[in-house]
Amino acid sequence: MTVAVETGLWQLDASASTVALKHRTMWGLVTVKGAFAGVAGEGEVGPDGTATGTLTLDVASLDTKNAKRDTHLRGADFFDADNHPEITFAARSVELRDGGTVQVSGQLTVRGISRPHSFTARLNGASAEVLTLDAEFTVDRAEFGMGWNQLGMMRGLTTVTASLRFRRTRG
Repeated sequence: MTVAVETGLWQLDASASTVALKHRTMWGLVTVKGAFAGVAGEGEVGPDGTATGTLTLDVASLDTKNAKRDTHLRGADFFDADNHPEITFAARSVELRDGGTVQVSGQLTVRGISRPHSFTARLNGASAEVLTLDAEFTVDRAEFGMGWNQLGMMRGLTTVTASLRFRRTRG
């Protein structure tokens, strides 16, 4: 299957996009799930078919359906939202591959700490005006200064899932 994505500027449709996370806690017995309500982004597809872009998450918008936990996650032990209100991913290279897979490489910034991060996404529907990318990847929270681990309750990686719908704004 060969898919062509239109050249030009693309804007994230926040109302049709989701970014969520899940992490096993309590020594692996409980999975905490949450989603970011504040999501923004944009991208540009060049004439050669490669793309770049930025995705921004509002840390204060993280909702795990537990107000006390959300307050703790926004605090200094985790995201430190007062000092670092946004998580950003700057996609430096986005390349469409065979079978609708998309190789994404860029820089993830959490708590003011930036690290290179790459993953494979799937192009899940594309037209001249709308495209959707779906991805699931893991992040090691310790790489971003989130080392809180009372009694060893939190181990392993955090899984991030994203479904991002972009609308073409101009060519």
